[in-house]
Amino acid sequence: MPSEQLHAPLESGLGHLLKHIQRRLVRASAEALAPFGIDGQELAALAVLAAGHPFSQVEVAGRLGVDRTTMAVLVDGLEDHGLVERRRSAQDRRKNIVQLTAEGRACLHRAERARHEMERRFLAPLGEEGASSLLRSLRALVTDPPVTA
Repeated sequence: MPSEQLHAPLESGLGHLLKHIQRRLVRASAEALAPFGIDGQELAALAVLAAGHPFSQVEVAGRLGVDRTTMAVLVDGLEDHGLVERRRSAQDRRKNIVQLTAEGRACLHRAERARHEMERRFLAPLGEEGASSLLRSLRALVTDPPVTA
């Protein structure tokens, strides 16, 4: 039996395919965001903060699905680059409020354009309708309750 046939079930498995596509997407994203000095997680934090009202670090961490320690390190890096400002909440001195700076807002817009273009190129082999269908399908899997046996 040829070795290709031995690997066919693995290579056609959903988990295997998603893992490899995720790796490729992470690499492509890192390359697209490198000129802006941020990574995908930092871009996500900037996007959350762009909502317009002040968020505490804990609120941003919850929206990103990261723990408090990871969030503190993330905000430290963004603050070091002048993209966010952190201050104590006037209502609760135990909370740090994080807001985008003007530089952070500009970086977000430029990086989002670069990310969008990278995703367009990444999905180009599927064609426009195929890419739209894939995104709709993935959204359905993320928003619908999981299927149980």
